[in-house]
Amino acid sequence: MSRFSKYVYNAETLLYEKKEDSKAVRIAKVAGFALCVAAVVVLNFFLYTRVLGLDLPKTAHLKKKNAEWQAKFEVLNHNLDIAEKILGDIEQRDDDVYRSIFGLEEIPQEVKQAGFGGVNRYAYLDDLGGSAYLKSTVKRLDVMTKRSYLQSNALDEVSTVSKQAGNLISCVPAVAPIKPEPGKYRISSPFGRRGDPVYRGKVAFHEGLDFATYLGNPVYATGDGVVERVRYQFFGYGNEVIIDHGFGYKTRYAHLNSIDVVKGQALKRGQKIGGVGSTGKSTGPHLHYEVIYKGKQINPGSFMDLSIKPEEYDSMVHTAQEDGH
Repeated sequence: MSRFSKYVYNAETLLYEKKEDSKAVRIAKVAGFALCVAAVVVLNFFLYTRVLGLDLPKTAHLKKKNAEWQAKFEVLNHNLDIAEKILGDIEQRDDDVYRSIFGLEEIPQEVKQAGFGGVNRYAYLDDLGGSAYLKSTVKRLDVMTKRSYLQSNALDEVSTVSKQAGNLISCVPAVAPIKPEPGKYRISSPFGRRGDPVYRGKVAFHEGLDFATYLGNPVYATGDGVVERVRYQFFGYGNEVIIDHGFGYKTRYAHLNSIDVVKGQALKRGQKIGGVGSTGKSTGPHLHYEVIYKGKQINPGSFMDLSIKPEEYDSMVHTAQEDGH
């Protein structure tokens, strides 16, 4: 029997006769049924989500998965916090201790962070539907990876230099550049601010020590090293020699009358490099001597003992001459 037909009792014929609903009635019944079902679904959805505060099964499943990933990211970022602190301590120790001891330059922060700004290198995560939390974590991993790589190279450099640490004592410019024989010299200009001896009335910072002495007094290397520069000029420092001692140290010997070394020559402490003169900006025979550490002039007086006995100084010079040959 069709759902749209029914049997009605006819009192006249005493029979049940089949009666069909019209098409309009049939459509109305179907529509009414559909509306009832929809209403029940909407009512259940409202009661389930709004009244009871529950999530739909699929939504609940997605929220559970999201919570699991969120927890994993939190654990990962916690581990990154620990690793970042450890790496930071290693970098700090490297800068303050290892690199400082051996005169090595610190790695600038801009170098450690280079390559992670400007262009959006994490745009691909947007295409993958990545969240801001995911992008932040990926960026942290990238920065940590690069910092670890740079620090590994930095420690390799320290390791290489440390194997030569036995040379550090002999390389540091630790003696006077001329034999400190009483009566044969005087400190005519100390390290620090002073009145300019040429331009009267002008105050300038004097970046070295001036040893006033007789013309031609021998000048000696104050530490083992390699001649970095030999320059002859009429102004400024005049004839000068710069020695690179390694470990961040360099020394300058200026206003020389003669120069006995050449660029690239390896020297021993106490080896003669020339003679005192009055070349360049000078008012008389003297040696202008500088100690340069990591590119900055420092007080040479902190590195030398001018009370050393002349015979001890002569012994050092004699040993250097023998080693130099």
